[in-house]
Amino acid sequence: MNPLVAADADLHRGRTRLSVNVNKIALLRNTRALERPDVVGLARIALQAGAEGITVHPRPDERHIRPADVFALAQLMREWPAAEFNIEGNPLHNLLPLAEAVVAAGGPLHQLTFVPDSVEQSTSDHGWNVAEQQALLGPLVARGRALGARVSLFMDPVPEAMAAVVDTGAQRVELYTESYARSHGSAARQPVLEGFAAAGRAARRVGLELNAGHDLNLDNLGDFLQAVPGVEEVSIGHALVADALEMGMAETVRAYRRVMHQAARGR
Repeated sequence: MNPLVAADADLHRGRTRLSVNVNKIALLRNTRALERPDVVGLARIALQAGAEGITVHPRPDERHIRPADVFALAQLMREWPAAEFNIEGNPLHNLLPLAEAVVAAGGPLHQLTFVPDSVEQSTSDHGWNVAEQQALLGPLVARGRALGARVSLFMDPVPEAMAAVVDTGAQRVELYTESYARSHGSAARQPVLEGFAAAGRAARRVGLELNAGHDLNLDNLGDFLQAVPGVEEVSIGHALVADALEMGMAETVRAYRRVMHQAARGR
């Protein structure tokens, strides 16, 4: 285990954690009947380099992360008691049975992120409409929390939607940041950022903690974290894995953490 990563949650208090989504590593591996690239091995390198979590999004078609990967990664996370294991996906698909099996096998499970994606989607593209889906979500959130996991709902940056999240029993929201990523570098960036900041304030006002993710990268991450304070965790996969093809996984994780540290200092 990395000696710099202590089993002390206080070390992380007050700053944003980096959770590395390893889906795209599995996607590349699945193009051949081989175990390369090694999903668990690269997750280990990310943790050694300072990542504070690992995220997976196992879909029913197993096009990237497979159930065997989830169990193998849960085993890896036993070695890293200060890091968090986050499993995300649609709670109406395979997410909850898989999470229950991980816990039954003695694996750690720190967070479940509920995402309203369809089977056909290539990636997540919208958040929950909690006002319409509250009756559906409540029992699913309770089932997730019964596993000892924190439950986070994937949400569009709509401030007035945050109060309804509390009524589902969820403890966090993950703000869906694609609209911000698209606006970065354009005149639209500032009003879009202001919308995310307002959504973050609304979430914290009603007692929710705050995550963020989707298309965040080395260029846009720092601006986002400076504008939207209180983000507990960012989950980054596609851009981080793409950067790792050029820089290597360890240096890429260190680069993201430098951006995050600079953003914290610049607030």
